[in-house]
Amino acid sequence: MQAYPLTALATILALLVYAAFGAVVSRARGTYGIAAPAIAGHPEFERRHRVHANTLEQMPLLLPLLWMTAATVGDRWAALAGIVWCVGRLVYARGYYRAAAQREIGFYIGAVPLVAMLVAIVVAVLLRLA
Repeated sequence: MQAYPLTALATILALLVYAAFGAVVSRARGTYGIAAPAIAGHPEFERRHRVHANTLEQMPLLLPLLWMTAATVGDRWAALAGIVWCVGRLVYARGYYRAAAQREIGFYIGAVPLVAMLVAIVVAVLLRLA
């Protein structure tokens, strides 16, 4: 088995970003008086909840793409894509916390590495099949 230490670090970073967003939601519950299991009630809370939920929605895309990229393209490329995705998520959160309309740049920063990894994987696999 080949080791992918940089991809492992990028995976850990992505999980930490997701966990940090969960902590933000937890604090917002207290701040805005939103008792579980409610997920609505105050716009500030709802924006924080959506950042966390949207990040969770992207994890099933990110994680397999990271590891498939490491295996087909290389550890450094996968790790770089993972780090860019994390930066995108942080920019997304910062914008969304201010106003929902300000989340777009972060979304695109995070989407680019996902698309790039998918394209790279498809090309690498097709080249190996040829």
